[in-house]
Amino acid sequence: MQLVCPNCLTKNRVPDERLQDSPVCGKCGETLMPPEPIKLDDASFSRFIEGSDLPVVVDFWADWCGPCKMMAPQFSAAAQKMRTLRFAKVDTEASPQASVRFRIRSIPTMVLFKGGQEIARTSGAMSASEIERWVQSQI
Repeated sequence: MQLVCPNCLTKNRVPDERLQDSPVCGKCGETLMPPEPIKLDDASFSRFIEGSDLPVVVDFWADWCGPCKMMAPQFSAAAQKMRTLRFAKVDTEASPQASVRFRIRSIPTMVLFKGGQEIARTSGAMSASEIERWVQSQI
């Protein structure tokens, strides 16, 4: 399995059976599977999404968005519970290229990627359990 380090963006090979062993990056030593969502920006988005063999759930949000702020702890709770997936956040104001590329029209919007390709999306704030159900219904 290939995983991109959320810290230095180095691609790492990890045997599937070692995913639960808290693997670390071979270059920088940071954890490859942090329990909290990873912050992505325009510079890191493509490399992280396209380089990960695991599905990635991305929350497109903005600091001024009330529903986004309400959903943030729910998204983090889902990330902590669903440790066999990767969760990431993209601030649409700070990273407009990623938002335009994926035609984000409303926020919060969650997009599920697998193999670097979008496979599903949903808009609107959700609870952690609703996020989990949505993700599981898509993969």
